[in-house]
Amino acid sequence: MLLSIRTTGRLALVLASLAVAGCASQSVAPVAAVAPPVVEAPARPLVNIVARTLGNGLKVVLAPDPSVPTATVGVYYNVGSRVEAEGRSGYAHLFEHLMFQASANLPKGAFNALIESSGGVLNGSTHKDFTNYYQVVPSNLLETVLWAEADRMKGLAITAENLKNQQDVVINELKVRILNRPYGEFMWIDVPRAAFRNYANAHSPGGSVEDVAAATLPEAVRFHEAFYPPNNAALVIAGDIDVDQAWAWVQKYFGPIPPRPVGARPDLAEPPQTAEIVVRRVDKLAPRPALALAYHAPARGTPAAFALDMIQELLAGGDDSRLVQKLVREKGYTSGVRADFDQFSTAGPELLTFGLIHDPAVAPATIIADVDAEIAALAATPVADEELARIRTRIRSALYDMVGSSTRFGLVDLLGTAAIFDNDPAAINRIEAAYAAVTPALIQQTVARYLVPAQRTVMIVEAGAAPPAARQGGGQ
Repeated sequence: MLLSIRTTGRLALVLASLAVAGCASQSVAPVAAVAPPVVEAPARPLVNIVARTLGNGLKVVLAPDPSVPTATVGVYYNVGSRVEAEGRSGYAHLFEHLMFQASANLPKGAFNALIESSGGVLNGSTHKDFTNYYQVVPSNLLETVLWAEADRMKGLAITAENLKNQQDVVINELKVRILNRPYGEFMWIDVPRAAFRNYANAHSPGGSVEDVAAATLPEAVRFHEAFYPPNNAALVIAGDIDVDQAWAWVQKYFGPIPPRPVGARPDLAEPPQTAEIVVRRVDKLAPRPALALAYHAPARGTPAAFALDMIQELLAGGDDSRLVQKLVREKGYTSGVRADFDQFSTAGPELLTFGLIHDPAVAPATIIADVDAEIAALAATPVADEELARIRTRIRSALYDMVGSSTRFGLVDLLGTAAIFDNDPAAINRIEAAYAAVTPALIQQTVARYLVPAQRTVMIVEAGAAPPAARQGGGQ
């Protein structure tokens, strides 16, 4: 199972916009307000979608595409780590693992064997605002997969044995992937903890070892009752399918599952940040220092969010991006830079985060000053038409690559999250137009509003391990 500590995925993953972006440590004069662009869906949709809802509240999205003789099935539950109370972190992640144990008609291991024996693939992942389970199978196996998914939705076997087994698995995963690993996913764990004041937004989707170890069977049962009913989920089926037949199977297997009251959700509101936050920590496993800078981001789906995506590309979208040119090519501070903002996978407050591992001879303040200069230039001077056209082409290409992928993972993700967050899976057909509507003036306005010191959290990671050269020449 996959723990999505880092939320980049969907379109952002395909864009490969995992470089750096920067921060603005100097004030930028605000530009004139820009009216939000009008975004309309194209006359011919990018994705053919049939969206329906069962009587029990389950949202169903069907996206027929016969180009590859497979079907991709995704079940998206509208629950992630943000619902966890303090002292109970990691429950969403733990429960993701429990879903792969046994159900009423499938003993332990049978679900995986069913998919893998046909040549299919499957997995699940935990995020801040949703948990998903997905399979890619030959299209003739679709009915069987729908039956199996319905079986674990309505009849999951939550036992003391399964709980204890998966607690051990999750704790081991936390140790291997985070606690005993240099830098420990600091951009996606340490930075939110420092940047957010609200526990729901600040804590890690993976949870803590102590909280996962303290989970009890009654709590696990209550979690399933509260957040895993059909009326808190979306079922997405994409690929080589007959819409009428697929809908009939969905009604047959999912229709009888009764709805239940959905668990209470916390208030995700954040108090306004009015001053820069600077946090330092020593990583005893890190051989080199690291730096991350994060800014509070606009709400998903807004014109500013699409502009911020393009800003991320302009600053850190590849070898020709401004920060890569400055920090890697010109100054040689680092071998690589990263940026992370994904508006499509979150329903709550989010950050635009930039990070790099750098030469220990370079002070963080020096790097920040160079980043500031690049962002100030972006705010002060409209982006040239040629540069903006290049970014639009890159984003459009990534979107089409994702939709046309043989696995359809990214496509199913976009449809599933849009269904559970907004009840609007057809929004996928407006994404291209939303990016096309971003103007140089909107980019300037967004930089001036969001990439400012008062909106910034700086995370300085000091190296606590000997650098590689010292270890090689330093005996035992």
